[in-house]
Amino acid sequence: MSSSHADLRRPNELGPQLRAWRDTRGKSQLELSLDTGISQRQISFIESGRSTPGRQNVLRLADALDVPFRERNTLLLAAGYAPIYSEGSFDDREMRGVTNALTRMLRQHEPFPAVVMDRYWNVVMTNDATLRFFGHFIDMEARPAPRNLLHLMFDPAGMRPFIPDWDQTAKSLLGRVFRESVGRVIDARTKELVDNLLAYPDVNAEWQTSPTIENAPVIPLSFVKDGHVLKFFSLVTTVGIAQMITTQELRIECMFPLDEATEAQYAELMSRP
Repeated sequence: MSSSHADLRRPNELGPQLRAWRDTRGKSQLELSLDTGISQRQISFIESGRSTPGRQNVLRLADALDVPFRERNTLLLAAGYAPIYSEGSFDDREMRGVTNALTRMLRQHEPFPAVVMDRYWNVVMTNDATLRFFGHFIDMEARPAPRNLLHLMFDPAGMRPFIPDWDQTAKSLLGRVFRESVGRVIDARTKELVDNLLAYPDVNAEWQTSPTIENAPVIPLSFVKDGHVLKFFSLVTTVGIAQMITTQELRIECMFPLDEATEAQYAELMSRP
């Protein structure tokens, strides 16, 4: 190990982190050994702090445990190695190809709303239809950027008054937070987000543990405007080949009318100034 890597070493931190990820994934040491080709004895030594794996073995273990890129960097640091996954901003040259593709996707989804969100449901990109549609309900300009989609739905001053059966929608959204979290892990910031949502009036803390429909083909969402119920469904996609933390954590959500009546009412609404 180089001296620079040695300076990064954090003794006894890798073992507990690896064990925590193994517990999260419900894998025994033997199962992890079979998945990685690393002996069960070696894994035991790593978790107990008696051995430090090579950099490539850290990555093999992280891959077998489906550890997100951001947390893989943490594992590498704990083992004494430099992080390898970068976190670029949307202005970086490396992100230009991704942002150009996302811009085209959002534009092609017109005239219906589509957004790109980060790991914490902050909206980082939208098409024109998104702001126009939600602008017919509330003053979007009054909401500070980055606008958070969950806060928009939970806030009594946001879209909440326009959502029929809001309790069921809120339960579904909280279920999605856990189901769609990167690597299916709730980190500290996601937990903080959930706590903030639970702090809104008339939000039941038990909703976060309520059973939700797993792997639903579509995600229903309805709004009431001028006495009409506009019924939509959403499709959520991710960037297929993620090489950076930023791209791995992006989600694209596209809304579609659920029926012909909604499509007609939506067209009429969007024709208004």
